[in-house]
Amino acid sequence: MDVFLQTLVAGILKGGLYALIGIGMTLIMGVMGIINLAHGQLMMLAMYVTFVLNTMGVDPYISLFVAMPLLFLLGMAIQKFLLNPLIKVETILPENQVLMTVGIGMVLTEIARFAFSSDYKYITTGYANQTFYLGNISFSMALTIAFVIALAFTAVMFWFLLKTDLGRSIRATAQDKDAATLMGVNTGRITVVTFGLGSALVAAAGCLLAPVYYIFPDLGGPFTAKAFIITILGGLGSTVGAIFGGVTLGLAESMGATYFGMEYEDIVGLTIFILVLLFLPGGFKRLTKV
Repeated sequence: MDVFLQTLVAGILKGGLYALIGIGMTLIMGVMGIINLAHGQLMMLAMYVTFVLNTMGVDPYISLFVAMPLLFLLGMAIQKFLLNPLIKVETILPENQVLMTVGIGMVLTEIARFAFSSDYKYITTGYANQTFYLGNISFSMALTIAFVIALAFTAVMFWFLLKTDLGRSIRATAQDKDAATLMGVNTGRITVVTFGLGSALVAAAGCLLAPVYYIFPDLGGPFTAKAFIITILGGLGSTVGAIFGGVTLGLAESMGATYFGMEYEDIVGLTIFILVLLFLPGGFKRLTKV
Protein backbone atom coordinates (compact mmCIF):
# COMPACT_ATOMS: atom_id res chain seq x y z
CA MET A 1 0.00 0.00 0.00
CA ASP A 2 2.85 2.39 0.80
CA VAL A 3 4.31 1.84 -2.67
CA PHE A 4 0.96 2.59 -4.28
CA LEU A 5 0.45 5.75 -2.20
CA GLN A 6 4.00 6.90 -2.95
CA THR A 7 3.40 6.36 -6.66
CA LEU A 8 0.07 8.19 -6.42
CA VAL A 9 1.68 11.20 -4.74
CA ALA A 10 4.49 11.34 -7.31
CA GLY A 11 1.99 11.14 -10.17
CA ILE A 12 -0.21 13.91 -8.79
CA LEU A 13 2.75 16.23 -8.16
CA LYS A 14 4.03 15.66 -11.68
CA GLY A 15 0.52 15.89 -13.14
CA GLY A 16 -0.05 19.30 -11.57
CA LEU A 17 2.91 20.66 -13.53
CA TYR A 18 1.81 18.87 -16.68
CA ALA A 19 -1.60 20.54 -16.30
CA LEU A 20 0.06 23.96 -16.41
CA ILE A 21 1.76 22.97 -19.66
CA GLY A 22 -1.51 21.66 -21.07
CA ILE A 23 -3.54 24.76 -20.16
CA GLY A 24 -1.13 26.91 -22.16
CA MET A 25 -1.53 24.78 -25.28
CA THR A 26 -5.29 24.46 -24.74
CA LEU A 27 -5.75 28.24 -24.61
CA ILE A 28 -3.93 28.60 -27.92
CA MET A 29 -5.86 25.70 -29.44
CA GLY A 30 -9.22 27.05 -28.27
CA VAL A 31 -8.73 30.55 -29.67
CA MET A 32 -6.70 29.86 -32.81
CA GLY A 33 -7.89 26.37 -33.68
CA ILE A 34 -4.34 25.06 -34.15
CA ILE A 35 -1.94 22.91 -32.15
CA ASN A 36 1.20 24.85 -31.27
CA LEU A 37 3.96 22.34 -32.03
CA ALA A 38 6.62 24.72 -30.69
CA HIS A 39 5.08 24.63 -27.21
CA GLY A 40 7.75 22.44 -25.64
CA GLN A 41 10.53 24.45 -27.28
CA LEU A 42 9.16 27.61 -25.65
CA MET A 43 9.32 25.81 -22.32
CA MET A 44 12.89 24.74 -23.06
CA LEU A 45 13.78 28.36 -23.76
CA ALA A 46 12.35 29.40 -20.38
CA MET A 47 14.42 26.67 -18.71
CA TYR A 48 17.58 28.09 -20.26
CA VAL A 49 16.59 31.57 -19.02
CA THR A 50 16.25 30.00 -15.57
CA PHE A 51 19.64 28.32 -15.94
CA VAL A 52 21.38 31.56 -16.93
CA LEU A 53 19.81 33.45 -14.05
CA ASN A 54 20.74 30.63 -11.68
CA THR A 55 24.41 31.02 -12.65
CA MET A 56 24.01 34.62 -11.44
CA GLY A 57 22.63 33.44 -8.12
CA VAL A 58 18.92 33.89 -8.85
CA ASP A 59 16.61 31.22 -7.42
CA PRO A 60 14.67 29.31 -10.13
CA TYR A 61 11.34 30.32 -8.65
CA ILE A 62 12.34 33.99 -8.64
CA SER A 63 13.25 33.61 -12.32
CA LEU A 64 9.51 33.23 -12.98
CA PHE A 65 9.31 37.03 -12.87
CA VAL A 66 11.79 37.24 -15.73
CA ALA A 67 11.03 34.19 -17.88
CA MET A 68 7.25 34.63 -17.96
CA PRO A 69 7.26 38.26 -19.23
CA LEU A 70 9.99 37.41 -21.77
CA LEU A 71 8.07 34.42 -23.12
CA PHE A 72 4.82 36.41 -23.08
CA LEU A 73 6.41 39.03 -25.33
CA LEU A 74 8.03 36.37 -27.52
CA GLY A 75 4.72 34.54 -27.88
CA MET A 76 2.95 37.76 -28.87
CA ALA A 77 5.66 38.49 -31.44
CA ILE A 78 5.43 34.98 -32.90
CA GLN A 79 1.66 35.26 -33.26
CA LYS A 80 1.64 38.80 -34.64
CA PHE A 81 4.53 38.59 -37.10
CA LEU A 82 4.74 34.90 -38.04
CA LEU A 83 1.32 33.30 -37.61
CA ASN A 84 -1.26 36.04 -38.17
CA PRO A 85 0.04 36.88 -41.68
CA LEU A 86 -0.57 33.26 -42.71
CA ILE A 87 -4.28 33.63 -41.98
CA LYS A 88 -4.55 36.15 -44.82
CA VAL A 89 -2.70 34.02 -47.37
CA GLU A 90 -4.74 31.69 -49.56
CA THR A 91 -3.06 28.31 -49.75
CA ILE A 92 -3.86 24.71 -50.54
CA LEU A 93 -2.48 23.90 -47.09
CA PRO A 94 -4.89 25.26 -44.46
CA GLU A 95 -2.58 23.78 -41.83
CA ASN A 96 0.23 26.21 -42.73
CA GLN A 97 0.06 27.80 -39.28
CA VAL A 98 0.79 24.42 -37.70
CA LEU A 99 3.68 23.88 -40.10
CA MET A 100 5.01 27.30 -39.13
CA THR A 101 5.02 26.30 -35.44
CA VAL A 102 7.02 23.21 -36.36
CA GLY A 103 9.58 25.43 -38.06
CA ILE A 104 9.64 27.82 -35.10
CA GLY A 105 10.30 24.89 -32.78
CA MET A 106 13.22 23.73 -34.92
CA VAL A 107 14.70 27.23 -35.00
CA LEU A 108 14.43 27.63 -31.21
CA THR A 109 16.09 24.24 -30.71
CA GLU A 110 19.04 25.10 -32.93
CA ILE A 111 19.42 28.56 -31.37
CA ALA A 112 19.64 26.90 -27.95
CA ARG A 113 22.14 24.36 -29.29
CA PHE A 114 24.28 27.12 -30.78
CA ALA A 115 24.18 29.20 -27.58
CA PHE A 116 24.58 26.44 -25.00
CA SER A 117 25.82 23.37 -26.96
CA SER A 118 24.09 19.99 -26.64
CA ASP A 119 25.54 19.33 -23.19
CA TYR A 120 23.13 18.69 -20.33
CA LYS A 121 22.79 21.62 -17.95
CA TYR A 122 21.35 21.51 -14.46
CA ILE A 123 20.16 23.92 -11.82
CA THR A 124 21.97 24.03 -8.48
CA THR A 125 19.71 24.64 -5.49
CA GLY A 126 19.76 23.65 -1.86
CA TYR A 127 16.34 22.00 -2.04
CA ALA A 128 16.45 20.14 -5.37
CA ASN A 129 17.19 16.81 -3.68
CA GLN A 130 15.50 17.45 -0.34
CA THR A 131 12.48 15.42 0.78
CA PHE A 132 10.07 15.50 3.70
CA TYR A 133 7.77 12.78 5.04
CA LEU A 134 4.11 12.50 5.94
CA GLY A 135 3.92 9.13 7.61
CA ASN A 136 5.76 6.71 5.35
CA ILE A 137 5.24 8.78 2.22
CA SER A 138 8.08 10.98 1.01
CA PHE A 139 7.52 14.24 -0.84
CA SER A 140 10.08 15.90 -3.07
CA MET A 141 10.59 19.42 -1.73
CA ALA A 142 11.16 20.89 -5.21
CA LEU A 143 8.16 19.14 -6.78
CA THR A 144 5.88 20.04 -3.87
CA ILE A 145 6.81 23.73 -4.04
CA ALA A 146 6.40 23.66 -7.81
CA PHE A 147 3.01 21.93 -7.46
CA VAL A 148 1.73 24.60 -5.04
CA ILE A 149 2.92 27.40 -7.33
CA ALA A 150 1.33 25.65 -10.33
CA LEU A 151 -1.97 25.44 -8.43
CA ALA A 152 -1.76 29.17 -7.69
CA PHE A 153 -1.12 30.00 -11.37
CA THR A 154 -4.03 27.77 -12.42
CA ALA A 155 -6.38 29.47 -9.94
CA VAL A 156 -5.31 32.92 -11.14
CA MET A 157 -5.82 31.86 -14.76
CA PHE A 158 -9.37 30.67 -14.07
CA TRP A 159 -10.15 33.89 -12.23
CA PHE A 160 -8.77 35.83 -15.18
CA LEU A 161 -10.83 33.88 -17.73
CA LEU A 162 -14.05 34.04 -15.71
CA LYS A 163 -13.96 37.47 -14.07
CA THR A 164 -12.13 39.91 -16.36
CA ASP A 165 -13.30 41.53 -19.59
CA LEU A 166 -10.22 40.33 -21.46
CA GLY A 167 -10.71 36.81 -20.13
CA ARG A 168 -14.34 36.79 -21.22
CA SER A 169 -13.26 38.02 -24.66
CA ILE A 170 -10.80 35.13 -24.89
CA ARG A 171 -13.53 32.65 -23.96
CA ALA A 172 -15.96 34.22 -26.42
CA THR A 173 -13.39 34.04 -29.21
CA ALA A 174 -12.68 30.41 -28.39
CA GLN A 175 -16.40 29.51 -28.44
CA ASP A 176 -17.35 31.38 -31.65
CA LYS A 177 -14.85 33.70 -33.31
CA ASP A 178 -17.32 35.13 -35.84
CA ALA A 179 -19.94 35.88 -33.18
CA ALA A 180 -17.30 37.48 -30.95
CA THR A 181 -16.26 39.73 -33.84
CA LEU A 182 -19.86 40.78 -34.41
CA MET A 183 -20.12 41.63 -30.70
CA GLY A 184 -17.19 44.04 -31.04
CA VAL A 185 -14.34 41.84 -29.81
CA ASN A 186 -11.03 42.57 -31.51
CA THR A 187 -10.27 38.92 -32.28
CA GLY A 188 -6.95 39.75 -33.94
CA ARG A 189 -5.72 41.30 -30.70
CA ILE A 190 -7.16 38.40 -28.70
CA THR A 191 -5.20 35.82 -30.70
CA VAL A 192 -1.97 37.74 -30.08
CA VAL A 193 -2.60 38.06 -26.35
CA THR A 194 -3.68 34.43 -26.05
CA PHE A 195 -0.53 33.11 -27.68
CA GLY A 196 1.44 35.28 -25.28
CA LEU A 197 -0.49 33.90 -22.29
CA GLY A 198 0.00 30.32 -23.45
CA SER A 199 3.72 30.96 -23.83
CA ALA A 200 3.92 32.57 -20.38
CA LEU A 201 2.17 29.58 -18.77
CA VAL A 202 4.51 27.07 -20.35
CA ALA A 203 7.42 29.32 -19.32
CA ALA A 204 6.18 29.06 -15.73
CA ALA A 205 6.13 25.28 -16.05
CA GLY A 206 9.69 25.38 -17.38
CA CYS A 207 10.92 27.43 -14.42
CA LEU A 208 9.17 25.09 -11.98
CA LEU A 209 10.57 21.97 -13.63
CA ALA A 210 14.11 23.30 -14.05
CA PRO A 211 15.33 22.27 -10.55
CA VAL A 212 14.37 18.62 -11.16
CA TYR A 213 15.14 18.14 -14.87
CA TYR A 214 18.29 18.23 -16.93
CA ILE A 215 18.19 21.00 -19.53
CA PHE A 216 19.24 20.36 -23.12
CA PRO A 217 18.15 21.72 -26.54
CA ASP A 218 16.12 18.67 -27.61
CA LEU A 219 14.05 18.72 -24.41
CA GLY A 220 11.29 20.63 -26.18
CA GLY A 221 10.19 17.81 -28.49
CA PRO A 222 9.12 15.34 -25.78
CA PHE A 223 7.31 18.06 -23.85
CA THR A 224 5.49 19.22 -26.96
CA ALA A 225 4.28 15.64 -27.31
CA LYS A 226 3.19 15.59 -23.67
CA ALA A 227 1.32 18.89 -24.10
CA PHE A 228 -0.41 17.51 -27.19
CA ILE A 229 -1.45 14.34 -25.34
CA ILE A 230 -2.77 16.40 -22.41
CA THR A 231 -4.76 18.62 -24.79
CA ILE A 232 -6.34 15.61 -26.49
CA LEU A 233 -7.05 13.85 -23.19
CA GLY A 234 -8.69 16.98 -21.81
CA GLY A 235 -10.66 17.74 -24.94
CA LEU A 236 -9.55 20.34 -27.45
CA GLY A 237 -10.04 23.83 -26.05
CA SER A 238 -11.13 22.77 -22.54
CA THR A 239 -9.03 24.37 -19.80
CA VAL A 240 -10.66 22.29 -17.07
CA GLY A 241 -10.09 19.19 -19.18
CA ALA A 242 -6.40 20.11 -19.45
CA ILE A 243 -6.11 19.78 -15.67
CA PHE A 244 -7.64 16.30 -15.75
CA GLY A 245 -5.47 15.42 -18.76
CA GLY A 246 -2.29 16.58 -17.03
CA VAL A 247 -3.02 14.67 -13.83
CA THR A 248 -4.01 11.59 -15.83
CA LEU A 249 -0.75 11.65 -17.77
CA GLY A 250 1.28 12.23 -14.61
CA LEU A 251 -0.39 9.31 -12.84
CA ALA A 252 -0.01 7.06 -15.89
CA GLU A 253 3.71 7.77 -16.17
CA SER A 254 4.24 7.32 -12.43
CA MET A 255 2.33 4.03 -12.32
CA GLY A 256 4.11 2.77 -15.42
CA ALA A 257 7.54 3.58 -14.01
CA THR A 258 6.76 1.91 -10.67
CA TYR A 259 4.98 -1.25 -11.77
CA PHE A 260 6.46 -1.89 -15.21
CA GLY A 261 9.85 -0.15 -15.19
CA MET A 262 11.25 3.27 -16.03
CA GLU A 263 11.53 2.35 -19.70
CA TYR A 264 7.74 1.91 -19.86
CA GLU A 265 6.94 5.32 -18.37
CA ASP A 266 6.11 6.99 -21.68
CA ILE A 267 4.52 3.86 -23.19
CA VAL A 268 1.80 3.73 -20.54
CA GLY A 269 0.91 7.39 -21.13
CA LEU A 270 0.76 6.87 -24.89
CA THR A 271 -1.38 3.77 -24.46
CA ILE A 272 -3.93 5.72 -22.42
CA PHE A 273 -3.82 8.43 -25.10
CA ILE A 274 -4.71 5.87 -27.80
CA LEU A 275 -7.50 4.37 -25.68
CA VAL A 276 -9.01 7.82 -25.11
CA LEU A 277 -8.95 8.52 -28.86
CA LEU A 278 -10.73 5.20 -29.48
CA PHE A 279 -13.35 5.24 -26.73
CA LEU A 280 -13.61 8.89 -25.59
CA PRO A 281 -12.68 10.95 -28.68
CA GLY A 282 -13.97 14.14 -27.07
CA GLY A 283 -11.64 13.64 -24.10
CA PHE A 284 -12.66 15.05 -20.73
CA LYS A 285 -14.30 17.96 -22.53
CA ARG A 286 -17.52 15.94 -22.52
CA LEU A 287 -17.49 16.23 -18.73
CA THR A 288 -16.43 19.89 -18.53
CA LYS A 289 -17.67 23.20 -19.90
CA VAL A 290 -14.83 25.72 -19.34
